[in-house]
Amino acid sequence: MKSVAQHLMWFLPMLWLGMVLAISFLETPLKFRAPGVTTALGLGIGRIVFRALNTVESVLAVLLLAAAVVLGPPGAVWLWLGLAVGILLVQIAVVRPPLSRRSDRVLAGEELPRSTAHYWYIGLEVAKVVVLIGLAIVAAP
Repeated sequence: MKSVAQHLMWFLPMLWLGMVLAISFLETPLKFRAPGVTTALGLGIGRIVFRALNTVESVLAVLLLAAAVVLGPPGAVWLWLGLAVGILLVQIAVVRPPLSRRSDRVLAGEELPRSTAHYWYIGLEVAKVVVLIGLAIVAAP
């Protein structure tokens, strides 16, 4: 059991990192450059994709926490893991709700200026990338 948990402590942060990089920093900006993709269509797709990403991220966070409980790793692992989980919780509970309300308004036809909440979400994604790399390094066998 400990061997599996040890491998999960390294593998899962890298899986999580790959998902964040692929979706947040590749798919999301490119989607709006595709021919025929309107703002409304891009927002609709984005809502579905980010809801799915956050769901998978939450599952990965729970699996990582379970692996950490099994292993009883050093404090550095707990610190990096706590930061990753904390960032995810802030994104889901604090930043995404205003973004969702804003996208509801845009989808209803309102013309709104760019949201500062997007910048917060992007900043947290960048921080999460750094934290997941740190977690994988300190948790590596």
